[in-house]
Amino acid sequence: MNQIFDFFLDPYKTATTFNIVLEILAVVFGIASVWYAKKESILVYPTGIISTVIYVYICFQFTLYGDLIINIYYTFMSLYGWFMWTRLLEDHQIKITRTTKNDKLKALGIFTFTALFVVVVYLYFNRFDRITDYFDTFTTGIFFAAMWLMANKKLAHWNLWIIGNVISVPLYFIKGLGFSGIQFTIFLILAYQGYISWKKTLDNNQQTL
Repeated sequence: MNQIFDFFLDPYKTATTFNIVLEILAVVFGIASVWYAKKESILVYPTGIISTVIYVYICFQFTLYGDLIINIYYTFMSLYGWFMWTRLLEDHQIKITRTTKNDKLKALGIFTFTALFVVVVYLYFNRFDRITDYFDTFTTGIFFAAMWLMANKKLAHWNLWIIGNVISVPLYFIKGLGFSGIQFTIFLILAYQGYISWKKTLDNNQQTL
């Protein structure tokens, strides 16, 4: 048991109180954001923006460039999603839908371009020196595609979050960001619940058509 606590706490022995508090705040707002996403609430975006902006700073401090890129993208996509969720389309707010073939091609394109871009960034900074860097290229692509699908209220975005979170949970513990590892564990649970909730809403909407 002590070894588990040491594994979790050792990376924080050299961290400043300021950075620890920032990570905790980012985790709290991040969890709140996913909770609101599950509820299909517009508050998913302001809470998410606060979390991602904090993580941009944290990831820069830890030289986690893949995660840094993810959170910069999250911030801008949150603004896009905020707009998409509030604008009116033919007198109706954007509704939950399934992915079309065109959506899947766009998501695949986003994933591929993003993964390649992260590879270029890591090569530029000569940073393929940790096993986590290789996984970062994959999870970054997954999360970029998921964020775009979420902004357009596609049910399948939850599937991508689940895959990315399963990979990210151990990665963040290895990176020394234990609080973030716990956050992604909670994200995984909420992503599954979110999928069930959105699917139920989608099925109910189709029955009323």
